This record gives sequence, structure tokens and C-alpha cells, in this order.
Amino acid sequence: MSGAVLAVVGLILLFSSGIWLRLGVSAVVGVMIWELARLTAWRHPEFHRPRHPVLIGLLSALVLLTILLLPGAFAPFLVLVPVIVGWPGTHSHERPAFVLFTLAILGAGYGLVAIREVMGLPTLLWIVGTVVLSDVLGYFVGRRLGGPRFWPSVSPKKTWSGTLAGWAGAFVLALGLWLGGAAGWGVILTGPLLAFSGQLGDIAESWLKRRVGVKDSSDLIPGHGGAMDRFDAMAGALLVAFLLLYVNLLPVIGG
Repeated sequence: MSGAVLAVVGLILLFSSGIWLRLGVSAVVGVMIWELARLTAWRHPEFHRPRHPVLIGLLSALVLLTILLLPGAFAPFLVLVPVIVGWPGTHSHERPAFVLFTLAILGAGYGLVAIREVMGLPTLLWIVGTVVLSDVLGYFVGRRLGGPRFWPSVSPKKTWSGTLAGWAGAFVLALGLWLGGAAGWGVILTGPLLAFSGQLGDIAESWLKRRVGVKDSSDLIPGHGGAMDRFDAMAGALLVAFLLLYVNLLPVIGG
């Protein structure tokens, strides 16, 4: 049931626009950074006040919403606010991870809104579909075929067979869009790249959880862990897609 609710909420967010899109994305980003603040300081509560992760999450959501509503040259400075405020409450060993993950999550959230409004809904749906297809194929093919592990020290459950299946699924989807005239040939190269980026996002979160010794980023979603557990791959793909958009290399789907 929680999975179905999560899917419905995700679709509503994807099909929304304007202020509702900005509010929804900012809220999700705030929850993810709340979880990140807990992960990077939970073993040493003496370094921070009990409400520290909540305040960092709220601050991050507010910062992203401000950037989305008032875009301008000051945006690069605003993204540093959660990093600076959260730095003292993060354990010294985890501070590099806190900084990198905070910037990546904020960048992915901003990228989602930018892609939705600059490139259109079809392009965003293609990115989301690529990540979902890669994830599903990776899970089922990996379980079915097994074989050597992709990165056993970080994510022992991921196999090369599942990883390659994810790339293949992204390629087939991109090929179908190109042959159907919905996109240029560049989509064939970008599709597998986004699938790989999503896999790296998943692996990065697995590395962080293994580092701090937890199974899930939180227990916020019954049966699914936390927001980072559900959106880690999506965040990785959206971040790379945003970088491709910035350098004018992200394919447009549907003209």
C-alpha cells in the first residue's frame, strides 16, 4: 500500500507545474537532507541538538524553494547555507559526505524543475522511465542470473548481469524513441548514461549507509525505508541530466 501511495504521489509531482511543482520538489529534497543529517551525525548526538536534522531539512527545503522562485546569480551562494549551518552538527569523519550529498540532492531537485519547465514533460518522463526500467531490470535479471558482483565492497547485492540489463533496457527504450521519430540519435547515447548515473546514485547511498552502519536511510515509508532509499537512483540520473541540460546536450523528447 505504501508503494502504491508513493507511486501516485510521484506521478502527481511529475505532472504538476509552477508553484506546486516547486513546493513538492522542495519538500522531498528537505526530507532527503533531513535523513542525510541524521545519517552523518546519528552516532554522536553529543555534537548536535536533538532537532538539528529537522532544522537542516527545513532549511534545505526553504533554500531550494527560494532558488526556484527567485532565480538569480546568488543561487550558488544560497546552496552553501545548509552546508555551513549543518557542518558543526555533522561528525568530523562524515563532513565530506555531508557536503557532497547535500549539494547533489539540491542539484537534483533543481534539475528536475529545470528539465520539466525547459525541456517539457516528455523529456522528464523519459528520464524517470529510464531509471525505473533500469532499476526493475537490474533487480529481476540480477536475481535470476546472478553472477559476479558489480561492487561487492559497497553494494554486495548488485551483479554485473543486473547492471548490464539496466543499460540494455535504457538503450532499447532510447532506440525505440529514435526509431519512432520522438528524439534525435543522441538519445541512444544519453539513455544508457542516465541509467548508469542512476545506478551510481544507488551505489553512493549504499556506500553511505554501509559507512554509518544502517540498513535504511529512515523508517519514514513503511516497507520502503526512507526518501533517500527511494530516490537515490533518480537523484543521480537527474543530476547528470541537469548537467547535460546546462551544456545543451540533453535530448528533447517529442520535439
